[in-house]
Amino acid sequence: MAEKYIIRVTAGPNYDLDQHVVVPVNSHEPVKIGNDLVDAELNVRVQNYRGLPRESPTTSPYFSLEPHASNKDQYSIAIRFTPKDPSSTRNSNTTSTDPSRSSSISRQSQGPSSSRSSSPVGSDESSAEDSPSGISGADLQFGNDFDHPIRDRLPPGFSYAMSIVKWWIDPGLDGDAYADRPYLYGPALSSFNAIHVGPGEHDPEKGGLYFEEGGDEGGLEDRRTIGAPDTAKQRMKWALSADSKDKWVFQYGKTYCVDFFNPYLDFNEFSLRLPGFTLPIIKYWDGQSLRSPKRSHTLRYVLRNRSTNDTYLVIVFTLYLKEDVNEDGSLKPAALAATKEDKEMAKQSGRVGESEEVSKDEDYEEARKHFEKVDIKQEHGNATAEDDGVD
Repeated sequence: MAEKYIIRVTAGPNYDLDQHVVVPVNSHEPVKIGNDLVDAELNVRVQNYRGLPRESPTTSPYFSLEPHASNKDQYSIAIRFTPKDPSSTRNSNTTSTDPSRSSSISRQSQGPSSSRSSSPVGSDESSAEDSPSGISGADLQFGNDFDHPIRDRLPPGFSYAMSIVKWWIDPGLDGDAYADRPYLYGPALSSFNAIHVGPGEHDPEKGGLYFEEGGDEGGLEDRRTIGAPDTAKQRMKWALSADSKDKWVFQYGKTYCVDFFNPYLDFNEFSLRLPGFTLPIIKYWDGQSLRSPKRSHTLRYVLRNRSTNDTYLVIVFTLYLKEDVNEDGSLKPAALAATKEDKEMAKQSGRVGESEEVSKDEDYEEARKHFEKVDIKQEHGNATAEDDGVD
């Protein structure tokens, strides 16, 4: 069944697909995304990639480097981001409700200090005003969510697979796969495989954004001041403690680099490979039957704030029927209609507000994707003038 589909990756500052751009998978050039709350750069790398854009490399130099070569990592989501102080902007961009909390807490009710945590240089309550403003380590989350129930489509062995994931991969994961709006979020502090405090590195020879655990001189000092370990494995274990998460602050105006990678999710074969357990996921990609009339299926990664419900970055892996994609990689009307259905579901779930609406007709949408595709061609030296990107 996997051979009938082709994958495309998009990313944007929120759930509104109209505000997303196509991510050039395995390109060393990062995609830049920003909103009132964050400025971010993104590289997505997938081993043995055979998706869109058509000209995408099948791999990246990233996978030949350690520890990725030994781990046999299958994909990477590398993000360099700088949080912005929400009190300095008028637009809150709070567009989603939080399925992981029993009640929604608005920014207006909390005030601009709602995302502040304890100081990395001390825990004296009397010096709270001197504490750095930012997003608490307890609040910044990364994970997956859905706009519709998936409980009736969960595969056999799901509970067993989840127990392996929480025991072997990330004990900090929390979620509810049986909710009306299912989610699986983990604290960013324990979920990301690498966290670098500082601007990190961009090196085309390493596949673009490339981060190792640690930080620049100031970042290392900040980490050591609050007792954060130097190694990734120890930091992830340390971050499981509530006290540790409270000590860490993703400070406004400061740049952080994170990388999420593993060998478990194979985007080429659409399977989940866990220790001692392999689960074909093509039938269960987003909880909707691939035999149904719906012609696209999505897997969504979200960087968000647990307390304020703010969305910082949304990355979407979408499966399209190959018959719904033109030879040049542009989407045919059936695929465009399916994308509109996905957006409508996001609106119904409350994750896309009316204020985020952007009017784009199909011709404009196709033109935008064409120009993004031309950028990829130029990078690999095979641009063609006659390709108009319109069906």
